[in-house]
Amino acid sequence: MQKIEELLGMKTGELGDVLLSMGTRLAIAVAILIVGFWLAKMMAKTVVKILKKRDTDESLISFLRSLTSMGTKTLVVITAASQLGVEMTSFIAILGAAGFAIGMAFSGTLSNFAGGVMILLFKPFKIGDYVDMQGEQGIVKEILIFNTILTTLDNKVIILANGAVANGTITNFTKAEKRRVDWVFGIAYGDDLKVAKELLTKFINEDDRILDGDENFIGLGELGDSSVNITVRGWVKTEDYWDVFFSMNERVYNEFGEAGLSIPFPQMDVHVQKDSE
Repeated sequence: MQKIEELLGMKTGELGDVLLSMGTRLAIAVAILIVGFWLAKMMAKTVVKILKKRDTDESLISFLRSLTSMGTKTLVVITAASQLGVEMTSFIAILGAAGFAIGMAFSGTLSNFAGGVMILLFKPFKIGDYVDMQGEQGIVKEILIFNTILTTLDNKVIILANGAVANGTITNFTKAEKRRVDWVFGIAYGDDLKVAKELLTKFINEDDRILDGDENFIGLGELGDSSVNITVRGWVKTEDYWDVFFSMNERVYNEFGEAGLSIPFPQMDVHVQKDSE
């Protein structure tokens, strides 16, 4: 026992006190982490509830929820470290020194954070919008601190970095209140163009989802190799775009034939000429 006391430079009773003090500090630090992480979760939920009561934009809600959770957890970890005897001045100095190196190593992460802030400030899209960005299309489900999450129409989840999103081209299909639907319908050479245009005009007038106005258009677009192509343009509310698009295609397919119009397909006529002997 005496050799152990000489090795450690303290008496057995003092060693017990030190171990008891360290154990107490460790237990308190663990308790701080457990309670603190629970509080971080509760605070994030509280922030969401408050913002929802004030009808805050869903994009901002998800961003602030993520920011609140991460910020609170960081403070909890620092508090737990100080309980273990880590000097905060030294800890902050170490963090500052390491922060530069980490910042250089994770410059992309900082860029993603800045991108998230830019998205929330300028609002090129919001939760629920259908967008095309970074070569991916989908519905915006969440805008987090570092990432934006999309869900595709076939229910795949796509996670995009906010830095790349904020600095790239964004196509928002649902931001405007109305969109133009474009069709090209082909009829055979020799078919009555006037009849085709009258039918298409009738289809547009009978569909209440197609908005009235001079912006709607029907005209001869192209004399193709195998068909006379008619260009049709109609303006609709954004939410009606696809329903109107498919409905018009179906009517043309079902009713053009009844009016004596044929929908041609690519074909080639080959003429064989016999040489006279």
